[in-house]
This record gives sequence, structure tokens and C-alpha cells, in this order.
Amino acid sequence: MRIDAHHHLWRYSADAFGWIVPGSAIARDFTVAELVEEMNGAGVDRAIAVQARQSDAETDFLLAAAAETPRIAGVVGWIDLRAADIADRIAARPDGPILGYRHVVQDEADAEFLLGEAFVAGVRAVLAAGLAYDVLVNAAQLATLPAFLDRCGEGRLILDHCAKPDIAAGAWQPWADQIAAAAAYPALFCKVSGLITEAAPDWQPSDFERYLAHVFTCFGPERILWGSDWPVCRLAGTYTDTRTIVADFVARHYPAAAPAVFGGNAIRAYALDIGI
Repeated sequence: MRIDAHHHLWRYSADAFGWIVPGSAIARDFTVAELVEEMNGAGVDRAIAVQARQSDAETDFLLAAAAETPRIAGVVGWIDLRAADIADRIAARPDGPILGYRHVVQDEADAEFLLGEAFVAGVRAVLAAGLAYDVLVNAAQLATLPAFLDRCGEGRLILDHCAKPDIAAGAWQPWADQIAAAAAYPALFCKVSGLITEAAPDWQPSDFERYLAHVFTCFGPERILWGSDWPVCRLAGTYTDTRTIVADFVARHYPAAAPAVFGGNAIRAYALDIGI
């Protein structure tokens, strides 16, 4: 079972997607049919849809997309994690393959947003409900991740995009030490996703080598998930590029781990009810 652990879908409008540059390669609609075509071309069986907007309507949209095709194994949606009645809101979500939730923390100006009391309480409620939480942070926020993990308690958490190292600039510290500190928490998984958009426009596969080597060393191949970050990846390459870069690295360094990195770990991280 080959699983893309991170993709998006949307009906584009400049108002709804202010982070997308008008006229760019992703400033248009991206549909289930196009996703399935990309998956077929890359030999991918299932995919996990992840929110790209901060609204309940986004979660409903992704659940509707999942209802169109069994190829979408589940949804990481959005919910107001700081709501006082968060546990009730989680319980009241309509039927559908909700695997977990995410907040776009990287867009928050507060470097300590993750540590807000109400926000932590919301994440704890998600984990208590048996769901996963996707952590999306920027470089300034990464330093707070260990303290956040200390406060979350037990549950399944997934760090998106290797915490977005600045590959284009060749940046290494403090990212490398902070990733190692976060990886010390055994409940945290890491997605090797979103990397080509952090690289220079003329990137080469070798540009990713030491970043991949570091996250694989820190987390171990049993806690690494591959995700395409499609269609955002189209800003820097193709759906197949995102898989090939990681597949070539795994083939050279961790060949026995390929089934886990490209499927089995996603099943564990998101508690997917599908067979391997």
C-alpha cells in the first residue's frame, strides 16, 4: 500500500487563498480527478488530504472530496483549537474519514503560538479523541516544539515538511539541533514533504541529501512518512519529483524501510483502517 501522506485540493480564489501568488502555477482549481491522475503516474495507491485554509468549510470540502473516491484515505482538517468547547466540536463533526486536525501555525506572528494555553488544550482534546495532530511551524517557532510536546501528553503528532529547512540558502543551524531535540519525543512522526519548494529554483537531487540524512538519523525510518505536498510542489517541480527524491535516498541508505516510509508509517501515524 503506497500512501501519499500530504496533499491538498482547492477551488481557487484570490480572497480565499491569499498566500498563493496570483498567476502562479498553483493559482487555479485542483480537483480529485487531477490528483488521481498524478497518483497513477507515480504509482501511489492512497493519499491523505490536508487542510490549506483555516475554516470549517475547508474540512467539509475535503470530506466531500474524500467521498468522491476511495483513493483519498482520510482528511486532516481544520477546527478552532482554541474554542472553549473544543471537545464538543470534535465530537459533533459530521461523519467522514477525519484522521486529525492542523492549524497553520507558521502564519502566526507569535513565535510562541504553540505554547498558548487554549491552543495546547485544543491539541490535547484532539489527541484524547484518538485523532492525530499535524504540526506546521516556521523556523522561529521550531524552538518551542519540545515544550509544546511536553504539554501535549500522549497521542500521535506529525511534523510537516521537516519543519521547512531553508535548503535554498544551505541553512543548517539551529534547524538541525532543533529537529534532533524534537525527534527525542517518540510519539512524533516527521513528513519528508514540501522540500522542493524550500530549495533553489534550479535544485538538484543532491541538495536534499544532508537534510534527509539528518531527519532519518534523528527520527529513524520507522517514524518517517513521505508526502507530495501537491499541488504546492508544482511551484518547484512535479508530483513524481517529490517521490523520486525520497525513493532514491531510501534505496541507497534504508532499502528495507521503503514499504514503511511510503505507506506503513502513514498507516500507523494516522491509524488508517486499511491493510498494508
